[in-house]
Amino acid sequence: MFSLALINEFLGQPPNASEHGYQIDHILEFCHWFMGALFVGWSAYFIYVLIRFRKRRHPTADYHGVKSGISTHLEFSVVLIEAVLLIGFAIPLWAKRVNQFPETKDAILVHAIGQQFNWNFHLPGPDGQFGRRDVHLVTNSNPLGLDYNDPASKDDIVTMNELHVPVNRPVIIELSSKDVIHNFALVHMRIAQDAIPGSLIPMWFKPIKTGTYEIICGQLCGLGHYGMKGTLVVDSPADYQAWLKERAELSGTQAAAPAAPKTANPSGQPEGKPGEPAQSPSPSGL
Repeated sequence: MFSLALINEFLGQPPNASEHGYQIDHILEFCHWFMGALFVGWSAYFIYVLIRFRKRRHPTADYHGVKSGISTHLEFSVVLIEAVLLIGFAIPLWAKRVNQFPETKDAILVHAIGQQFNWNFHLPGPDGQFGRRDVHLVTNSNPLGLDYNDPASKDDIVTMNELHVPVNRPVIIELSSKDVIHNFALVHMRIAQDAIPGSLIPMWFKPIKTGTYEIICGQLCGLGHYGMKGTLVVDSPADYQAWLKERAELSGTQAAAPAAPKTANPSGQPEGKPGEPAQSPSPSGL
């Protein structure tokens, strides 16, 4: 199959880095060679027709058309090959990706939330449980609206535009969006999936090569679409554990950080509730 892969490389396809990617590459290779053969064949036939039925040789048009059945056989062969590609290869491979998910106990679970124009990643932390999220808690410092009063949120990890995963372990990513439809595309992993507001759509892959890979948005999502990029870092198991420890420490610090103080009013007096008079400060100043 190495000779077939030359056409994919010629067209600029990046190297595969996932366990299932070679199956995608084989389908693409066959499709590219098949379309190349069709292009050469139909181009040769077109040139033959231009010469064979030129006006000088046939000054009077023939309205009866082609009498031979070879064209019918050629068209049927093309349709048959396309049907085999679709029914025999593409649909079974797609069904395997959407129906046969790995066991969650063996996989890395990640929530990926798209927004104009960033990718937010939410990992459950050492307890393996995702903390509660509330849209009313979304701020610039808390882009996912994580409820830090929820005990499960204490060790959660939230990152923006950078996701670390270990090599040779399945990764299940559940996609959603905060605003418009995005597309989470990992070209090197041969996987992509739309992120739709109000939906939680899973996708999975198993990286087999350590390295840094680009995450792009494959759906036109606004004026800043061109800059909606992220980074997938596939670590060795030891490096991944070190990254988890570092992020867990940072998330613990962020969770314990006090809320931003409210803006003081011009008079310097504390503000009361709507409809209530402002209270005077106590003599102790507390």
